[in-house]
Order: sequence, then structure tokens, then C-alpha cells
Amino acid sequence: MKHWLIFVAILFLQCKNRPAMQPQTNNITHAFRLRPGQDLRQEIEAFVAREKIVAGYIVTCVGSLTQTNIRFANQQDGSVAQGHFEIVSLVGTVSSNGSHIHISISDSTGKTIGGHLLKGNIVYTTAEIVIGESKDFIFTREKDGSTPWEELQIKPTSTKTN
Repeated sequence: MKHWLIFVAILFLQCKNRPAMQPQTNNITHAFRLRPGQDLRQEIEAFVAREKIVAGYIVTCVGSLTQTNIRFANQQDGSVAQGHFEIVSLVGTVSSNGSHIHISISDSTGKTIGGHLLKGNIVYTTAEIVIGESKDFIFTREKDGSTPWEELQIKPTSTKTN
């Protein structure tokens, strides 16, 4: 019994001296819903501009589309399709300084495709979107010489705490 009490006391002291995890107070969660006929990309960009988000990221999105406009890998232009599609994934970085968003959609047979989200993705029934925002960073898109495109540049804000 004595050994057990010593063991519990040691565990308690180790836990007490361990630094506590700090809550992420510099993160904000935004949630909104789009209605039928709205353009997914345009509405996300409008929301990001309206909320002045400079370092955001797509947390989740579920919904459906009646028209898609997706640019596939290594293609110059988007590919437009009409029909009924489920949004099965939406990921990316969003900022009033420029965004990079990818979408995956499935058709009525479950066939899934994905690529760059362009303007012209029209909501069918709904799009429920959650965007996270970090106040610790500023996202910009600039040419850095590593590719011919403007790539994500991440800069700390002066409010970042360690």
C-alpha cells in the first residue's frame, strides 16, 4: 500500500510540474450557409473579404451543386459540368490577399473527381461551410521563383505569442 501511495504522489508531482496546454485564443471559427443558386467560390471570397480574414483555412464544407467548374491538374482551363453533385471535400487556404481552394465532388453514381475550385460552381440545395482563422499569421500569394505561380507566403503577425 505504501508503494502505491508513493507512485501516486510521484505521478501527481510530474503532472503538476508539466506545463499546461494553452487554449488557442488566436483562432476564430466562422460558419455560414449558402443557398440554392449561389456561386460557391464567389461567396467564399466575399465572406473572406467582408470578415477581413488574412489567414484562413477551410475546415469543412458539405452540400450540393448543379453546375461545377473545376480546373484539373496541369490544365489551363476549367471543365464545366451540369447535373447533381455532392460536395465531398473542400480544402484550402483563404485570405483577402488571395486563396487556393480544392474541391472534390461525386455524381449520382458515386464517381468522384476533384481539382481547383473556380467561379461557376452553383449551389443546388445548400453549402454549409466552416472556416478557421488564425490571428497569428498573414497569408499572401507571391511569386517566389520556385514555380511560375503565385504561391502561399506565411508571415507572422506582431500579435503572435510563443
